[in-house]
Amino acid sequence: MYERILLATDGTAASKNAESHAIDLANTHSAVLHVLFVIDENIYSAYSGDEYVDEAEGPEHGLQELGEETIAHVRSAAEDVDIDVVTDVERGDPVETILNYGDRENVDMVVLGTKHRPAEYRALLGSVTNRVLRLTTRPTVVIKTEVNE
Repeated sequence: MYERILLATDGTAASKNAESHAIDLANTHSAVLHVLFVIDENIYSAYSGDEYVDEAEGPEHGLQELGEETIAHVRSAAEDVDIDVVTDVERGDPVETILNYGDRENVDMVVLGTKHRPAEYRALLGSVTNRVLRLTTRPTVVIKTEVNE
């Protein structure tokens, strides 16, 4: 039923819970696990760049490192239980990038994490998970995490 599962992760506590669920789902269904980390272009394009030295500092560099570390961790955990893993770090709008990746790779399911936040927080800042849920046509599993985890 599920041959390709997409885990969209950002390395936060909410994503860590989703990571273990995605690995379990891939293992249960003998599916290939696609792991996607999106570097939000709005974060680094808003940065003035005053502290850049040889393009090796600043938020883009740090986010790239976080993405690579996050993906390496998930890859290791998945490979420990013999799951085939495809990984990617992409730049762009997180929602659009997740949706486009799902279409391009024809994934059968999307796994996302979210933290329980007050309604005021979500109204002000929104949520990538909420927007993906509204826009995707693919089955999607959302793993909730309490704020204090």
